[in-house]
Amino acid sequence: MSKTNWYVVHTYSGYENKVKANIEKTIENRKLQDQILEVSVPLQDVIEVKNGVKKKVQKKMFPGYVLLNMEMNDDTWYVVRNTRGVTGFVGPGSKPVPLTEAEMKSMGIKKDDIVIDFEIGDTVEVISGVWENTTGIIKQINTHKQIVTISVDMFGRETPVEISFTDIKKM
Repeated sequence: MSKTNWYVVHTYSGYENKVKANIEKTIENRKLQDQILEVSVPLQDVIEVKNGVKKKVQKKMFPGYVLLNMEMNDDTWYVVRNTRGVTGFVGPGSKPVPLTEAEMKSMGIKKDDIVIDFEIGDTVEVISGVWENTTGIIKQINTHKQIVTISVDMFGRETPVEISFTDIKKM
């Protein structure tokens, strides 16, 4: 597999989530999971005040744009470019230009790589967040998203929960 990069796709305004869903469906149908790793519509929390009431809402960081972590080749270019709602890749002419490491860090997309000392089957304890003080068994590790899926006992049932690498410790 060749190196994947982050690319920016321009969409019709307001169609970002629809484009994301359509691309993800195409990835699944064409089995391109190893070539298009992630489709993202970055959101940020914003406090809005309406009629004197503060309300926390999520707004799109880049309205009209969708970010893709993908391997650029003819197949992936075609799939993304011909998705309904996509007007094109960001770059001169028809040549997509990948984001640089610095650009990704400044947008909060690229996180520093975290070295982990646990593997599937290990028992871990959640040390922060909603699931704090919960123990679970690691069922899946996603190094790209820096999360693990652990199985916790909830109401007598095994329930999968996604937790960030930084929120767990090995027992």
